[in-house]
Amino acid sequence: MPGFELFGDKERAQVQDVLDSGVLMRYGFDGMRNGHWKAIELERALEKRMKVKHAQLVSSGTSALTVALVSAGIGAGDEVIMPTFTFVASFESILAIGAVPILVDVDDTMTLDPEAVEKAITTKTKIVMPVHMCGSMADLKALKSICETHGLLLLEDACQAIGGTFEGKPLGSYGDLGCFSFDYVKTITCGEGGAIITNNENYKANADHYSDHGHDHIGEDRGAESHPFLGYNYRISELNAAVGLAQLARLDEFLALQKKNYSVLRKALEDIEGVTFRRVPEGGVGSYAFLTYFLPDADIAKKAHTALGQAGVDACFYWYDNNWHYYRKWEHLIHKTSLGKLPQEVYDRLPDYLTSDFSRSDHWVGRAISCLIKLKWSEEEVRERTDKMVEVLKNLLK
Repeated sequence: MPGFELFGDKERAQVQDVLDSGVLMRYGFDGMRNGHWKAIELERALEKRMKVKHAQLVSSGTSALTVALVSAGIGAGDEVIMPTFTFVASFESILAIGAVPILVDVDDTMTLDPEAVEKAITTKTKIVMPVHMCGSMADLKALKSICETHGLLLLEDACQAIGGTFEGKPLGSYGDLGCFSFDYVKTITCGEGGAIITNNENYKANADHYSDHGHDHIGEDRGAESHPFLGYNYRISELNAAVGLAQLARLDEFLALQKKNYSVLRKALEDIEGVTFRRVPEGGVGSYAFLTYFLPDADIAKKAHTALGQAGVDACFYWYDNNWHYYRKWEHLIHKTSLGKLPQEVYDRLPDYLTSDFSRSDHWVGRAISCLIKLKWSEEEVRERTDKMVEVLKNLLK
């Protein structure tokens, strides 16, 4: 991770097809295309790869979450349960449609704690949104059981975990809907892009219409299409889809490289007393995009992060102090600030996240370090990196 590390002839060929046709937009201009429909091709390829009936491409992972929520009927005043550890897009997509993000603790999977989810359910709760952070999944079996018991939908944010599986199913396909990001730093990239997958025909139709200004895409003349409901522009371009089409075809290649490099690092760290690893739920196989491990306490973890950087070990993250991915630094959510005015109902019903008790999340995230697994590392680079990591951690833990 990420796929841009290995751009090559396959990506260039797909992009050249689009440039040769001259049609960069995914809809219309049928006569000019010369049979090139990259977005449609990528949707069909995703459906096959993810073993689902429907895929809908959009402009980003954030767009995918927004469109997925709306397509499932989530809107004003509805509550969406999500984790304290994720990317800011998770709650931004919820707020964008007038719904209310309800943060709950993560556990040793570094994803949604099912026990915390159960306690957070109210009459306003409509959907549970686990986020499969850093290449590994939430306890989906437990979460699905909770959703079935309470009549809730399960939306998987698999933006950081494409290629992982749970009980033999690709991540994103286990719940009612799944979302992916194909931005520049994901395992496969479109440059910018995202996708929604589902087996629900109505959700697919809603996503298709909503992401293109509510167009129903019925008939050959785009100008004559109807607008069954309000929509917005979340379209992907043919150029972005072309890059993604080539990258998806290389996903197994990328996953194999990630697993190979991950395994070397993991094996070396397993022998260090005081180092433990995030729990992967039984039946789950991660994408090996990150190696995430715990140290005995937050103070040691913070020192380790600093020492790793000083030793030249790049791309290691201490999420507890991260501005993008952990609730502590989400000032715009905590202080309810926006350029526009939040709907009063949302403003009033947002919990007071300034004083909320997320000590259980702090216990895990405060002790965790995640190391990005790159695709282009040579064997020598992996060995050097491993030696430096072992030396730093052994010195701190002796």
